[in-house]
Amino acid sequence: MLTAGCRIEDAGAAGSTAPPAVATARPSASASADDGKPGGGTPSPSATPSRTPSASPSPAPRTLMSVGDRSGRVRELQARLRQIGHFDRSPTGYYGTATVASVQSFQGKRGLSRTGRTDTVTWERLLAMTRKPTAKELDPPAPAPAVAKPDARCLTGRVLCISKNSRTLSWMIDGRVVSSMDVRFGSQYTPTREGTFSVYWKSRHHVSTLYDSPMPYAMFFSGGQAVHYSSDFAARGYSGASHGCVNVRDEGKIASLFDQVRNGDKVVIYW
Repeated sequence: MLTAGCRIEDAGAAGSTAPPAVATARPSASASADDGKPGGGTPSPSATPSRTPSASPSPAPRTLMSVGDRSGRVRELQARLRQIGHFDRSPTGYYGTATVASVQSFQGKRGLSRTGRTDTVTWERLLAMTRKPTAKELDPPAPAPAVAKPDARCLTGRVLCISKNSRTLSWMIDGRVVSSMDVRFGSQYTPTREGTFSVYWKSRHHVSTLYDSPMPYAMFFSGGQAVHYSSDFAARGYSGASHGCVNVRDEGKIASLFDQVRNGDKVVIYW
């Protein structure tokens, strides 16, 4: 039960020219066999037509980035697309469905094949139209989540106050909000339980033995359900869901929260 955990549900060479033939002079048939003089006819060299070299076919564009990739280059791609209005969110570095749609939009506007993959032609066209992204463009600060009015059970003691309605987690001590962060929950088939619980186990580098998926900064509160960091949530947002856990997408915030929360601290999950 302790290690069950949860995971994410558901990206020719040029032709050669023949050498000219060498002409060989022969005596004219009109010359007499006994006069000793060569014939007067001048043989003309045989002409060999030349062949025009065939053009080599252009190589197909090479794919540089595609769905499922995760890298700093993908983050730069997203930032550049955002500069010209083809990407409407903060760069994540993950090439998911939103990035595919943005690349297709860019390709369609430029008369390129709408593959959704970033090939050499697409990348060079984008580089020519944009500038090198700044550090803030590559990693813009996340907006502060809209914190819901806390449930009455959150107003005393040390509490992880989690609202399903606003999809936020507020870390509260004696009614004061210390920090808050965005969260997501399980799907309709694997819902996150609601009610009042307490943290009974913390595991900084936890990996689910049931799904073999990482659950960093896990704080277990009900069976295999825990509050933990999710790289998938960070990359895909609310297009995915957990298997019941409370996912946090800001790694820095949950790392700080993990260091502050103690076993026995209250967890309240409500609408």
